[in-house]
Amino acid sequence: MRVVVWIVEGTWPACVDAARAHAPADAAIVLLHVTPAGVPGAAHGAFAGLLGRGHPPEDRPAGGWGSDPGTRMEHLATASAERLLRDAADRLGRPCTRRERTGRVEREVLAEAGAADLLVLARDGDRAHPGPHGIGPAARHVVDHAPCPVLLVWPDPAPPGRAPRPGPPET
Repeated sequence: MRVVVWIVEGTWPACVDAARAHAPADAAIVLLHVTPAGVPGAAHGAFAGLLGRGHPPEDRPAGGWGSDPGTRMEHLATASAERLLRDAADRLGRPCTRRERTGRVEREVLAEAGAADLLVLARDGDRAHPGPHGIGPAARHVVDHAPCPVLLVWPDPAPPGRAPRPGPPET
């Protein structure tokens, strides 16, 4: 059995705990973190657009415009992902594979889940109420299109539910 655990900042402990509790002891567990590609790309573009064009050569500082903040953001994202995956592996407490992907989050998660027998992820929307608003857009897309069973966990204690509606009277 192959279990993919989607590691996201803020909700990953609940996902790791669920995998530890529900995955068989011999399951191959993959801890997956996805870094969105758009943020460093926007910083690269802003740097090039604001400082790389439209300035006469005589206005260029002697030391240059400095370093591209997109590169720094890529390094920070990589370090953050490595730290999250390391902490998740430590919490899991058993052998696992750590995988970092970059791209459109929902597409990368679905690609990784293609060979999985179970995908574990956490609710990431409005946690105060049960229902469809408890899942953000990327997680909703993943839940709707996952090629395998999905274990959707509450990252915090679940809010109190509403009383069940009474069924038809028994005859």
